[in-house]
Amino acid sequence: MYYVVTGAAGFIGSNLVRALNERGETDIIAVDNLTRADKFLNLAGCEIADYIDKRDFVVQLTDGDFDDAIEAVLHQGACSDTMETDGRYMMENNYRYSLALLDYCQEEDVPFLYASSAAVYGGGPVFRESREFEAPLNVYGYSKFLFDQVVRRRFPAAESQIAGFRYFNVYGRNEAHKGRMASVAFHCFNQFQSEKRVKLFQGWDGYADGQQLRDFVSVEDVVAVNLHFLERPDLSGIFNLGTGRCQSFNEVAVATINTCLKAGGQPALTLEEMRAKGMIEYIPFPDALKGKYQSHTEADISRLRGAGYENALLTVEEGVSRYCEHLLKQGR
Repeated sequence: MYYVVTGAAGFIGSNLVRALNERGETDIIAVDNLTRADKFLNLAGCEIADYIDKRDFVVQLTDGDFDDAIEAVLHQGACSDTMETDGRYMMENNYRYSLALLDYCQEEDVPFLYASSAAVYGGGPVFRESREFEAPLNVYGYSKFLFDQVVRRRFPAAESQIAGFRYFNVYGRNEAHKGRMASVAFHCFNQFQSEKRVKLFQGWDGYADGQQLRDFVSVEDVVAVNLHFLERPDLSGIFNLGTGRCQSFNEVAVATINTCLKAGGQPALTLEEMRAKGMIEYIPFPDALKGKYQSHTEADISRLRGAGYENALLTVEEGVSRYCEHLLKQGR
């Protein structure tokens, strides 16, 4: 029996493959689109049974090639570019593709764990898994929102597990290929390594310089939650996957810079000291993001806790420091 991971060469998908390997699982079918070939590096250290292109995989499912051969599907494949303006591409890639996999898993009684997004909430102040709080600001958020609505309608008659995770701001290893869509921590680290300073947005939308707030969650925690549900196929629902706390972009920058300073044998600095030394620079807030940007996110994780997930979730200070230490060891 195979575990199927879609988006397997991507950020979260490759971390899930590695975590399955650490549990002794190697019968893994990695599904992705390697049009951007450099993503293969994320899988180079993993053990898989087969790699299948996304388009071929859907055809093979339809043809019955994997009937009675799949243990579970961990669906991470999606276009995650919140600035993408091709709505047709976004809906085909994120909505229709997900729907095809959901239909198959329900027909074959296969657990289906999938990636949703905090983007479904848009600019609202409440981040709870309920329809009245959902108002996406871009077509990416809408593609995730629409699929979640289908899932909700399916729950009453579902024959097997369906678990959706609304990822908040995920950061961690294997995200280099994401370019501009990589995490704030990744960009802060690379800017500091090359320029000895970090660039953050100036204040906007009522927030001071660098004080926009996000629920930053480590990919380590994202993987742990997915495995928690994989081990409990009786658990279904749509769940926020964040830390339940919001922290500022300034805090991410401070954690990043201090980890780099520590690696060089230098003492830690405060935010004010970093500003005075020119280590943090504030740049104008882009006009293209105004009205399409979440200045504050903070997951309500009561439903996740109610599903029995009791592990502590890493703070920015803990998780970003660990991530930067990893990047330093990799020579990034």
